[in-house]
Amino acid sequence: MQPVITVGLDGSPESLAAARWAADEAETRRLTLRLLHAWPMLAPEPARLPSEIDQNYWAKRLVHTARTELQAHHPNLTVVGSLVAEDAQRALLEAASDSEMLVLGSRGLESVEAYLMGDVSLPVVARAERPVVLVRAETPEMRIASTPAGRVVAALKLRGSCDEVLDFAFHSAAARGVPLLAVHGRSVPLHARVPWGVDHGAGEEMTKDAREGLDKLLRPWQEKYPQVEVADSIRLTSPAKAVVQTSEGASLLVVGRRAHRHGVASRLGHVAHAALHHGRCPVAVVPHD
Repeated sequence: MQPVITVGLDGSPESLAAARWAADEAETRRLTLRLLHAWPMLAPEPARLPSEIDQNYWAKRLVHTARTELQAHHPNLTVVGSLVAEDAQRALLEAASDSEMLVLGSRGLESVEAYLMGDVSLPVVARAERPVVLVRAETPEMRIASTPAGRVVAALKLRGSCDEVLDFAFHSAAARGVPLLAVHGRSVPLHARVPWGVDHGAGEEMTKDAREGLDKLLRPWQEKYPQVEVADSIRLTSPAKAVVQTSEGASLLVVGRRAHRHGVASRLGHVAHAALHHGRCPVAVVPHD
């Protein structure tokens, strides 16, 4: 199968924003864009049927309208529609497994239950085998703050492997021709706190240690992507807060999550949760070992 980016459509402003973002991304990466609409009540397709009695008319119209808009702005992009008579969560997980990435809409600051597909998006993000990007509907403030030329921000930890996160982040920055900002947050232990903040000596030592770890982590990827300008941001605060603070004005925020293991419940860490709910730019959640 030809490499594709799949976007889940349900007709909401968030899913349409996701489709527009996915079209830009597919064109940048020279991939096919697949528009997926899943609904268990889709009827088997007859040979010919008048629109007034076609049970699938509105599903077809949803995909056709989105496809027409995207093709008008991206005439050289291959866009295919896909209607699936299946539960949305299952259909999206299956689609994610054979896609370069899955793109969904998100309402961001609202509760977990308020994702555009109800209780679908969060389990999909937590269980998908491939990266999932969550895109919010644009507001005037977001259009001013975030542009396609904005940097890519990667949330990095210093323990364990995060090669998949770095690969996705560097590839995204290289494709866009923008800088990459590597972010690491480190909570300050109680013994290093003083009434006016953080003990200066302890703070310097923690920052130095984190920077050495980041340099070691980033070096092979900088060699692989020499065209990508790289900077780091080390903040003596919780990792979740550091990621949200530094994502302002970014074109993409990349965070990791532990890949699903058989017999272990799928879940998202606090950094991914914070990014999805409070990030002001598209957020890519990348599974890693």
